[in-house]
Amino acid sequence: MKIKNALEIFKKRTRETPRLKTLIEEERVNFQAALTIQQARKKAGLTQVQLAKEIGTTQSVIARLEDANYKGHTLKILEHIAEALGRRVEIKFTPAYKHQTYPNAHYAR
Repeated sequence: MKIKNALEIFKKRTRETPRLKTLIEEERVNFQAALTIQQARKKAGLTQVQLAKEIGTTQSVIARLEDANYKGHTLKILEHIAEALGRRVEIKFTPAYKHQTYPNAHYAR
């Protein structure tokens, strides 16, 4: 059966290439971190320069943190940003895929 749906092709390729799946997940996390920082800053009505001053850094650092290609987000910098914005950092683990099971993880059942 020939697959015509782009999503099905994507799923098939990521199943066949575990490294690709890992890279995609890393990029998703970087994108989510960058987007979350940018949205929270804008919601607070701050410019990158203003947020930078609040946390004792430069505008270029904030711009880098808001760039989805940046891979250096740390919990410490996220905590500084959250504090400056009157927020808190929340971390949670969720299943990577719908109906995923954890046969070796008793606590996740």
